[in-house]
Amino acid sequence: MLALGLWGLDRGGMWGDEGVTFLVARRTVPQIWRLLHGVDAVHGLYYLLMHAVLAVRPGEVALRLPSVCGAAATAGLVAALGVRLARPRVGLWAGLLYAITPLIGHYAQEGRSYAIVAAGVAGATLLLVRALEGRSWWPYGTVLAVTFLLHEFAVLVLCAHALTLGAARVPRAVWAGWGRAAGAAVGILLPLVWVSQRQSGQVAWLRVPDRDTTERLARGFLAVAPTGVVFWTSVLLILLGLGAGRLASVALPLLVVPPVILLTVSQFRPLFHERYVLYALAGAPLLVAAGADWLVGVVGRLWLGSLLRPEVAHGAGRVAVAERRPQLVGALAPGGHHPGAATHPPLTGIDRTTGAASPPQSPTPRPPKRPARTRLIALAGVLAVSVPFLHGLPAYRNDRLAAHRPENLAEVSALAGHELSPGDPVLFLPSFWRVTALAYPGPFAGVRDLALAESGARSGTLSGREVAPGELEARLAGVDRVWIVAQSNLLPSRWVPGDPVDRVKLDVVDGEFARRRQYVSGRVKLALYIRRTPPQDMVTPAPAPPSPARR
Repeated sequence: MLALGLWGLDRGGMWGDEGVTFLVARRTVPQIWRLLHGVDAVHGLYYLLMHAVLAVRPGEVALRLPSVCGAAATAGLVAALGVRLARPRVGLWAGLLYAITPLIGHYAQEGRSYAIVAAGVAGATLLLVRALEGRSWWPYGTVLAVTFLLHEFAVLVLCAHALTLGAARVPRAVWAGWGRAAGAAVGILLPLVWVSQRQSGQVAWLRVPDRDTTERLARGFLAVAPTGVVFWTSVLLILLGLGAGRLASVALPLLVVPPVILLTVSQFRPLFHERYVLYALAGAPLLVAAGADWLVGVVGRLWLGSLLRPEVAHGAGRVAVAERRPQLVGALAPGGHHPGAATHPPLTGIDRTTGAASPPQSPTPRPPKRPARTRLIALAGVLAVSVPFLHGLPAYRNDRLAAHRPENLAEVSALAGHELSPGDPVLFLPSFWRVTALAYPGPFAGVRDLALAESGARSGTLSGREVAPGELEARLAGVDRVWIVAQSNLLPSRWVPGDPVDRVKLDVVDGEFARRRQYVSGRVKLALYIRRTPPQDMVTPAPAPPSPARR
C-alpha cells in the first residue's frame, strides 16, 4: 500500500479541495482557529495536523503524504484483523486486496482526511476485538474520539460495532464497557456537531442519492474491478465469507451499516458522498479473503480425501472442520483464548461408575502438518491477487494523472501567468475559486482583484471578504476587459448565486461583456471577457458641430 501510494504522488497540480487544505494549513494556528468558527469546523483537527506537516516542508508531496501513510496503516490493520479473526493467510490476502482496491488508491493520494479516518476506524475495530478478549476499553474509546474529530461521519461505525456485539450475544458487562467508551467518544464529538450544524450550507451541493449512486458505491467497494469476472468472483467470495463466524460478525456490519444509514438519511437530507464512508470498505476484503480461505479448505479436503483411506480421510476432514470452525467474538471468555488456539475439547472421558478419568481415547488419525503446503497456498493467493491488479494497471496509471481529478489548479494558474499582465482586472466566480490564486499565487502577482476587500487570513474566511455589491458595480463600470476564474458551467448559466456580490459579477459580466477566449480545466475555467460597448468614462467626446452663426 505504501508503494502504491507513493507511485505518482507528485502529479503536478492540486484540485480545489486540496488547494483549500494547502492554504488553510499554511495559516497560523490562531488564524485557523478563527476560520473554523465560520467554515470547515468538521476538518479542524485535520487542518491542525496538516499545519504541523507543511511547517516542515510545504509542497504537494507533503500535502498528500499523511493520506498515503493512513492508507498504508489501514492495509496493515485490515491484515491484522484477518489474522486475529481467522488465520494468517486470510490477513495477508485481505491486506493485499485492500491495498490494490482502486478507490483506496485514489483517496490515498488526496490531501484530505478520508484515508486517515479509515485508519482510525480500522484501528478502533481491531481494539474492539481485543477488548472483547478481555483487554481494556479505553484504547478503543480514545481512538474513536480522535477519529470522530477528524470527520464526524465516522460516528456511524458505532452502529456497526453495536451490531457486532449483538450478533455475538455478549453479556451485560461487555455492553457496559463498550457503552462507556463509545459514550465518552460521542461526548467529545458533540461540540463539533453543534458548530458544524451551523455550517451545513457547505454541503448544500450534495444531491439525493439514487439507484446509480448506490450501484457505483457497490461496484467501488465490493471488488478490485467494478465489472467483469473479477467483480462477480469477489461477490461470490463475499457470499462464501459470510459463513466465517467471528470474521463475518465484524466485517459485514462494518461494510454495510455506515453506507446504508447515510444513504437512507440522505433521502431526506442529502449528506451522502462515498468518501464520507470510505472507512467501511475495509469490510469487503476481509470477507473476500475469508471466502477464498473457505474455498481453499474445501478443495484441500477433497484433494486430501482422494489420497487417504476413506476412514482416515473422513476423520481428517472432521478435524479440519473443527479446527477452523469460527467462533463469534462474544463467545470468548473475559480472558479468552487467541483465535489461533485449538477449539476442540481434550480427548479424555469420565468413567460414569467410578468418576475417575478414563484413559485418553485414541485420537482420530490426522494427516501430518504440511507447513510447505500452507505457505504454497498463501503464495498462490498472493499471485491470484496480483492478476486483477496487473489487469487494471492502465486504470491505476490514469488515476495518478492530474487530469483524473475534478480540476487542476496548477494548470489554470500557469495559463493565467501566460495570459495576464500586472494591473489586469480579475474576478473569481463564485468567490471560492480564489483558492486558485491562493494555492498558486505567483502567476496572479500584480493583478487587480476587483471584488476583494480583505484577505481570507485577515478576515477569518476561506477566500476573503469581498466589497459591497454597489462598490463592485462601480469598479466594473470602469473596465472594458476582465479576466474571469469561474466554475466552468457558468456564463452562460441559469444558476442564481446566493451571495449578492456573486450575483452582481454574474449579471454584469453576462449582460455587458462578451467572451473573447477561455481555457477549461475540469470544473474551473479562465476566460477573457470584453465589454460589448466601452464604458461611459472611456468614451472620447465627439467635437461639437459648428454653430450656425459661424457658418
